[in-house]
Amino acid sequence: MKANMKSQIRPASPSGIAARVDALDWAQAIADLDAQGCAVLRGLLSPDECRAITALYPDDKHFRSRIVMGRHGFGRGEYKYFSYPLPDLIAELRPALYAHLTGIANRWNETMGIAIRYPDRHEAFLQRCHDAGQARPTPLLLQYGAGDYNCLHQDLYGEHVFPLQVAILLSEPGRDFEGGEFVLTEQRPRMQSRPEVVPLRQGDAVAFAVHHRPVQGTRGFYRVNLRHGVSQIRSGHRHTVGVIFHDAK
Repeated sequence: MKANMKSQIRPASPSGIAARVDALDWAQAIADLDAQGCAVLRGLLSPDECRAITALYPDDKHFRSRIVMGRHGFGRGEYKYFSYPLPDLIAELRPALYAHLTGIANRWNETMGIAIRYPDRHEAFLQRCHDAGQARPTPLLLQYGAGDYNCLHQDLYGEHVFPLQVAILLSEPGRDFEGGEFVLTEQRPRMQSRPEVVPLRQGDAVAFAVHHRPVQGTRGFYRVNLRHGVSQIRSGHRHTVGVIFHDAK
């Protein structure tokens, strides 16, 4: 069983995607994550790459399950979880992005007094998940039509949770769809919740906190709770790929 898991999480070979991730302005991204719990990564994917991922949606051989949101009270629309082996583009993005997020993940946990630390390599973290019974892949492809939306939520999936994730917009606002903004809310102790609407173009990604993050207060750091969702699509169709770094039970 473990040998099979290891074959599933074999790291992808170096490619242009990994180099493109390395070339992003990570200093600015980390500053934005610290300041507001999210950061936009501009132009992560090309239009052709966006279309190629979107085109996978009708072919169920790429996926392990399909979720219709309205059946579960999640909103309206649907999504599919990829199966292993992941498509090459997703398999290359996942460890490349993880490598740049582990430092802030470990620093946040230290600041919040959480003992968990994350290894440098995504393969090692996935093995930790798999050893605990979290062996189902979590990257997903979401599809929305007019009137669809995604309720505020957190993508936790089990005991082992990497505290950041990435969503990439595959469709072009104003051309493919109207509405459908990515939304974050931050619940602060003894204060009203703070909303954040993140403007994205086709190929842009947003990195954001999965569950909670530290915030500097007058008496030191305190912990805030975050949820994310998508506002109602007014017209057209919107596709997004979600890159989650922990696997699910």
